[in-house]
Amino acid sequence: MTISHAPPDLAAGLEKTPASGSRTSPDLEPIVPASVRRARLRSVPRWLRRTVGPLLLLALWQVFSATGVLHPDVLASPGTIARAGGDLIADETLPAAMGVSLQRVAVGLVLGGVVGTALALVSGLSRLGEDLVDATVQMLRTVPWVGLIPLFIIWLGIGEAPKVALIALGVAFHLYLNVYAGIRGVNAQLIEAGESLGLNRWGLVRHVVLPGALPGAMTGLRYSLATAWLALVFGESINADAGIGFLMNQAREFFRTDVIVVCLVVYAFLGLTADVIVRTLERLLLQWRPTFTGQ
Repeated sequence: MTISHAPPDLAAGLEKTPASGSRTSPDLEPIVPASVRRARLRSVPRWLRRTVGPLLLLALWQVFSATGVLHPDVLASPGTIARAGGDLIADETLPAAMGVSLQRVAVGLVLGGVVGTALALVSGLSRLGEDLVDATVQMLRTVPWVGLIPLFIIWLGIGEAPKVALIALGVAFHLYLNVYAGIRGVNAQLIEAGESLGLNRWGLVRHVVLPGALPGAMTGLRYSLATAWLALVFGESINADAGIGFLMNQAREFFRTDVIVVCLVVYAFLGLTADVIVRTLERLLLQWRPTFTGQ
């Protein structure tokens, strides 16, 4: 609460000042409530607040590079990386590599999404399906999927198939776990309410179970996208002749840290873009679910 007027007795005491030897009256400072201070911080655009950390890190990076703390052979400066990125874009090397990597992620995401979601539906909607599917999937998901690269090379060769299969495997496990948990997390009272309204089994699945499992499915999709980009990094180390990983391997052989960082930034940008798309889709599909958004 802001003090706009002093109390009457205090004001009278301040007006009665002796002619000589008087002390100067203290200045009254307004008290700004914490809620007002938080409101002022909220008035700053969110995008501006979210860029403070990255910009500060970028500035420190540039300072360390300019002062010689970071040697170019260890990590190139932001300016050098920006120039390398501009050169890769100008000669169309980077756009072509991005196109190849995006195609691999898209194919693996679709295949893994279909398999993982189908298995989760079979296991989540039926006790018999759970008995037949869940134990096998739980056993396989504990195996490090990156360690399957040698087997994929033996089974599928060194072309595009092992790269796509590695991505699809990582995606399938994440979607299976989250969709299955979402189905089994549906409130049983909602099922009883649907049955009392005369819904058959398909009606319960369509109008009750699947909408209730949708939040878990969207969470699984976000995890799956992150895993897809991680699997792509490992997959493109399998005798790749195109893609972002191929550029990184070439840059590693010639100690081009600027090109390596450019590829890492592209990976991060593509992953962030995919996450933003999924979060937007989540807000559109889950408008019926009130959530806490922070204070």
